[in-house]
Amino acid sequence: MLRDPYALRPYRDAEDHEAMAAVRRGCAARDGADARSVVEGVPTAAEIAETSAALDAPDRNQILVTHGDGRSVVGYATLRWWEERDGTWLYLHRGHLLPEHRGRGVGTAMLNWAETRIRHLIAQHGTARTAVLGANAMASDRDSTELLLGAGYGRVFSLVELELPDLRQLPDPGRLLPPGFTLGPIGPADYRAAWQTVVDSYANAPFTETWTFEDFLATADPACWRAVRQGGRIAGVALCSLRRHDRTVGEVEELSVSADFRRLGLGRAVLLAGLRALHTQGARTARLYTGTANPHRSYDLYESVGFRRLNEYVRYRRSN
Repeated sequence: MLRDPYALRPYRDAEDHEAMAAVRRGCAARDGADARSVVEGVPTAAEIAETSAALDAPDRNQILVTHGDGRSVVGYATLRWWEERDGTWLYLHRGHLLPEHRGRGVGTAMLNWAETRIRHLIAQHGTARTAVLGANAMASDRDSTELLLGAGYGRVFSLVELELPDLRQLPDPGRLLPPGFTLGPIGPADYRAAWQTVVDSYANAPFTETWTFEDFLATADPACWRAVRQGGRIAGVALCSLRRHDRTVGEVEELSVSADFRRLGLGRAVLLAGLRALHTQGARTARLYTGTANPHRSYDLYESVGFRRLNEYVRYRRSN
C-alpha cells in the first residue's frame, strides 16, 4: 500500500496528458532515455494523448501517482495486452516514476496495482492457460531493472536500436543486383505480397505479435517503401517511413527478404533504396531496431551501411 502523502488515482483523460509528459521528461536523464528513439522515446503530451486513446478502457488500465495535495502527478503506469503468434497472451505493464520519489515503496505499489489489474483481466478474458505478465525497461534504467528482477521477472529478449546519423552519406550500392532482379516502389497491388514477405520472415521468431493484413493496411504509408523483385514476384522489401512527429527522422520499420532469395545481396540493395527514399522525402537521419531473438537481425548488414548501435530495450516476463 502507498503511504501518505502518495495516492493512486485513475487516469482522467485530457487533463492528465501534460502532467504525464512532464513525468517522462523528468525521468529522461536518470534513465538514459533517448528523445528521438523509435522504440521508447520521451513523448509529448500530444503523443501521450494518442497512446491513451488507443488503450482499451484507459481510465481502468492506466493509473497516476499523486503526491501531497493530489494535484502533483509524480508517476503513472499503463497496461496493454495482445496475442502472440504462438498463442501466448502477453499482458504488458510499464511504469514511470520521477527519480526523486523512488526508493519510497511507490514503484512497488505501482507494480502491485498492475499485477492485480492484470490478474483480473486474465480471469475476465479466460486466458489463464496461455497468459504471461510482461514489463519493459531500458538497459540504462537501473531502477526499473532492479525492481523487476526483485519481483521475479526474468529477461527473455531485448531490442537493440541503431541510428544512421547522416542520410547524405549513404555508401555506394556496390555490386549490381543479380540478373533478373529489379528495385522499385510498392503500390497497392503489391500490398498483400509485401505483407506476406514480412510475416513469413517471422515464422520461427519467438515473442512476435500477430500482425494481420488489416493491421498492415491501417498503417500503410508507402512513399518510402521499396521492393526488390524477380519478374513479378517480390523477393524482399524495405518498409521505411518518416516519423510523424519529427519528419527529419526516418525509420526502417521492416526489412525482409524471402528465405529462397537470401545471400544474394538483395537485403542491402533494398535497404539502401529505402534509405535513399527517406532522404528524398526530407529525412536527415534514420533509425531502426531489431530483436536479439530474431534469427535474421543482421547487425552486420545494418552496420555496413552506416548504422551504429544506441540503447538496448530489455523485455521481461513472469508467469501469471
